[in-house]
Amino acid sequence: MTSKITRAVAASLALTATTLGLAGCDSAAAGSLRGSRLELPVTGGTAVVDTASLAVTARTGDGRRMVLSEAAAGGLGKPGPVTRTADGARWSYPAKGLSVRARAEHGRLRITLRSDRDGSVSWPVTGTDRAASAVQLPRGEGLDIPVRDAFWNGEKGGLAGSTVDVGADLALPLWGYSLKGAEKGTTGGHGVSYLTPTDIGTSLRFASTGGRLRTTAAHAFSAGEGTRDYDVSFALTDGNPVAAAADYRSYLSQHGELGSLREKIRRNPANGKLLGAFHAYVWGDARTASGIARLKKLGVDRMWLGYDAGAHPMDAQAVRAAEQAGYLAGPYDSFANGQDPESADSPTSAWPDRVYPDFCIRKADGTPETGFGGRGCYLSSRAFEKAEPGKHYLADRTRTMVANGADSYFLDVDATGEVFRDHGKGHEMTKAGDRANRLARMRRLSQRLVLGSESAQPWANQVLAFDHGSGTPVADGLWKLERDKRKWGGYYPENAPKNFFQPVRLPADLATAMYDPKYRVPLYETALHGSLVNAERWELSYDKLPRQKTTRALLAMLYNTPLNYVLDGPTIQRNGPELAALQRYFSPLHRAAGTDRMTSFRWLTDDRTVQRTVFGDGSLTVTANFGTEAHDGLPGGCVDARLRTDAQPRRLCPARITG
Repeated sequence: MTSKITRAVAASLALTATTLGLAGCDSAAAGSLRGSRLELPVTGGTAVVDTASLAVTARTGDGRRMVLSEAAAGGLGKPGPVTRTADGARWSYPAKGLSVRARAEHGRLRITLRSDRDGSVSWPVTGTDRAASAVQLPRGEGLDIPVRDAFWNGEKGGLAGSTVDVGADLALPLWGYSLKGAEKGTTGGHGVSYLTPTDIGTSLRFASTGGRLRTTAAHAFSAGEGTRDYDVSFALTDGNPVAAAADYRSYLSQHGELGSLREKIRRNPANGKLLGAFHAYVWGDARTASGIARLKKLGVDRMWLGYDAGAHPMDAQAVRAAEQAGYLAGPYDSFANGQDPESADSPTSAWPDRVYPDFCIRKADGTPETGFGGRGCYLSSRAFEKAEPGKHYLADRTRTMVANGADSYFLDVDATGEVFRDHGKGHEMTKAGDRANRLARMRRLSQRLVLGSESAQPWANQVLAFDHGSGTPVADGLWKLERDKRKWGGYYPENAPKNFFQPVRLPADLATAMYDPKYRVPLYETALHGSLVNAERWELSYDKLPRQKTTRALLAMLYNTPLNYVLDGPTIQRNGPELAALQRYFSPLHRAAGTDRMTSFRWLTDDRTVQRTVFGDGSLTVTANFGTEAHDGLPGGCVDARLRTDAQPRRLCPARITG
């Protein structure tokens, strides 16, 4: 028992400002310069930048030396003279056309590169410290991967040798490393956070070197893409697996970019219906007033119900029934796709006048950017923004979609990381401009509707109330599986498409990459819990993956995030009692802590199967046992949650639910 407690304390290091290296002073001290060694004070120690190569090391307060980055890969050429500034220094690499500024800011080392020409740089080069023990990656909710793990270093993991687009493929623009303890070789005590707010044009490459995962960032400088600036912040952390995400939350707060769900509820009380709600896309009888009445009769007190824009959307009577039940209801829509109205395969792709093809995003050669799945084209957000004051295409679309009284809206694609450059005459835009346009139209929608979008990137956290997708660490093998309609299911029958309802068995490697709890860590929730409500992808309903149900239920309770379903009449009849039992357990927990930040995450056992989270100042504490053996009285496959006012924890064992 004592050894377990010791391990818990060593692995915990609750997510306070002090333990994550975020407190202390926003020092304006310029540090010192000795030859090419620029030393700057950071919280937890001193950062040392080699102005000749951009290699970065650090000395911690307890005397440890850490390698934060090797020299830039490929070299930078001879540096120009170093000029001291009030908070650091400036210099250049003339051969690469780069000017550099390094400074201490909010306890971090911040280095900004600006290029006077198109080109690229491969830096920082990370994970090379011999004590590096694990890398943290915000793929979906988040992963913590031991650098020597055979699965992730090999072909089956699909990570080594791959490159990810930070702005498009990661849920947060960051990564991190934990280092082994100086004495006993245990993780904890030291780590580093890497934040790249200039995520457009930035990528992260993984390599297995000597059986160890290393990462190298790269940034493409492009005037046309608007990516001539590259910004990286380094912070010393306590090595906690979610420390980099806590660092990023502080960064967002310091820059006025962190949204508040409490404030969103104050502005629009309907947002409060998200607290305690599970989410579901409804089909057939489930989108009728009688279907909603069946859910309510089962004891489901909160739901978000979404429906597609097909021939039979939710009618006004059903929407009123949802509102009376305390539920939210809203349509699925997309402003991203345009097709010929005469042959469009979805009402959301049919637009009036000449929106199609005039609003199509154009490549440099003038050809349209083909839409998702080879359907039509992607539509330019710039073209819409220019036309909106006079034509009201988006406002008219929205007004039509919510004429049934819907109080919520799911706008697909807009908040994802995939953005476009447009060469179309009269609506030219950069990728950053595309992001700004999407943000503007989502902000307009959020003023009167409970707004959600797909896989919400943090730049949209202030305007969205919820998202579907950022909870899922998608591995590449998932897309291959979804294309196999025999295994995954197709878009038929209309009232219950098999791609939603047909259960699927994930291949073992894919299941490990996405749902093995020993690799899962709540990076997204650490950064954004209390700002918006995060759920899994819409096509991965809770019943879609039967073998992962217990794990997914435990993760949802541990992270204080809702489960996502698809429902039709037969599904409510068959699985409704289970849904109701899970939602009744979740509802009071999420109502109490859904607007709080996640303040602690830790492993309670060496094998990582028992995990604990804390929200707010102790408003909610959750312990989940993903193993098969009991731990301190908590059976395997079960979760205990304790609200501050509880005398005893509330227990849930998902596999034992019978309705």
